[in-house]
Amino acid sequence: MKELIKCSNISVSYDGIDVLKNITFNVYNNDYLCIVGENGSGKSTLIKCLLGIKKADSGDIIMNDGLKPTDIGYLPQQTIMQKGFPATVEEVVISGCLNSRGYRPFYSKKEKNTAMQNMERLGIKDLQKRCYRDLSGGQQQRVLLARALCSAQKLILLDEPVTGLDPLAIIEMYSLIKELNQKDGISIIMVSHDIQNLLQHTKHVLHLTDNGTFYGTANEYLSSEIGNKFIGEIKQ
Repeated sequence: MKELIKCSNISVSYDGIDVLKNITFNVYNNDYLCIVGENGSGKSTLIKCLLGIKKADSGDIIMNDGLKPTDIGYLPQQTIMQKGFPATVEEVVISGCLNSRGYRPFYSKKEKNTAMQNMERLGIKDLQKRCYRDLSGGQQQRVLLARALCSAQKLILLDEPVTGLDPLAIIEMYSLIKELNQKDGISIIMVSHDIQNLLQHTKHVLHLTDNGTFYGTANEYLSSEIGNKFIGEIKQ
């Protein structure tokens, strides 16, 4: 498999306290990587490093195949303020083209077409004039996923995308993401605590802990000590 991102010995500390220490993993073309770990294990810091928001203190993040941090589609965790954002669906989706727009004052015809295609792709074209804050949780996540697709070239990073959704919306979201990965060939990085559902789809797992790190295939994770312990704790 061809490496899309190669991360070697990534370390980050805040005020002398290690948040990430010697983290090594790869993201491949058409990969589906699940990042798990307890709260405070460094998942958010790693996301910032991948997006180019935070610079690692040491180690290397090498992006191949022409990929840049600004080419990564990003679906962040939703906050109460974001859920109440007073913009139309169309405005939210097309804002994913901001990086490609640069300093131009208006979106191009191509960018408008990209936004329209992604709304249609995710079944929200009929909602384009609706206010984002009036949508259901599942509809809002579809809007944010369409927005991420507007900036995604080869990779989408999703941070807890099913948190707070009802069971049907969770199934639909996982189905959409699986389709993007398998049919469209888009690599997926997903941060989530929903490891039991994710293991049905994921190809690789990166588990961050205070005492060490696991990186390997989903099958290797299932047979590992750290994987069995973590899954067992979740089931309790």
